[in-house]
Amino acid sequence: MLNGGLLAMSSNKETFGKTVGFVIAVCLVCAALVSISAVQLKPLQVENKLLDQQTKILEAAGLLSETDGTKASVQATFKKFVEAKMIDLNSGEFIEGDPELFDERRNSRDASKSDKPKNDIAGINRRSHDAVVYLVRNESGKVNTVVLPIIGSGLWDLMYGYVGLESDLNTIRSVVYSDHKETPGLGAEVMNPNWKALWPGKKIYDNNGVAKVNLVKGGAKANDIHGVDALSGATLTSNGVTRTLQFWFGEEGYGPFVTKYRAGGVN
Repeated sequence: MLNGGLLAMSSNKETFGKTVGFVIAVCLVCAALVSISAVQLKPLQVENKLLDQQTKILEAAGLLSETDGTKASVQATFKKFVEAKMIDLNSGEFIEGDPELFDERRNSRDASKSDKPKNDIAGINRRSHDAVVYLVRNESGKVNTVVLPIIGSGLWDLMYGYVGLESDLNTIRSVVYSDHKETPGLGAEVMNPNWKALWPGKKIYDNNGVAKVNLVKGGAKANDIHGVDALSGATLTSNGVTRTLQFWFGEEGYGPFVTKYRAGGVN
C-alpha cells in the first residue's frame, strides 16, 4: 500500500511537471512568434501611418482629387507639391530639422522639448517647442496653400487634424481631422463630408488679427465669415474644435508664424 501510494504520488508529480513544462514551452513559442511578427510588421505600420498622414495633408490642401487613391499616386502627388518644413513656434521662424523624424506626441511628453501653455484653452497640457508646417506649391512652384497641424481636446481625448489655409494665411481651404475618439454620430461628425464642406472660405482672423473662427450652436448665419455650424448634439466636441482653432492660431500657436509671413508670403 505504501509503495503503491508513493508511486502514485511520484507519477502525479511527473505528470504535473510535464504539464507545466509544456505550458511554459507553448508560452515561449507564442511570445517569440508575437515578437517576430511585431518586428516584421513594424515597417509596414510606419509606412501605413505615413501614407494616411500624406493623404490627410493632401485633402487639407485640396489635392486629394489629383490622386487615384492608390499608395503610389498619393506618394507621387505629395512629393511633387508638398514641402514639409520645421518651425520654432515661439519665434515663427523656419529652423533646421528633419520633419520625418519629428514626433509631436513624443516632444510634448518631454519637458526639455515642450512647455505648458499659459492659456491652455485647447486642453493639450504641453506644447512642443517646434512644429512641422506643409507648404503646398502649384505647378509654377508658388506656395498657394499652407497646411498646419492642430491638436486639442474633444469629449473623450485629444483630437488631431490639419487646417489648410490659402496663401493669405487667413482664408480656410479645409479642416480635416485625422485621429480622434469621439462618439459616432455625434462628435465623430467632424469626419462627415457635409460638415467639412462648410469650411472653405471662412476666415481665421478679424481685422484686428484676433482669431475669431468658431463653431456656432444652432448654426452660423449666412454672412458670418468666422462661424461654422456646430456639431448637432455634440456641444463639448464643438467647443473643443473652437478652442483648438483659437489656441493654435493665437500667440502660443502659429500666431508668430502667421504674423511673420502673412505680409511677405512664404515662398
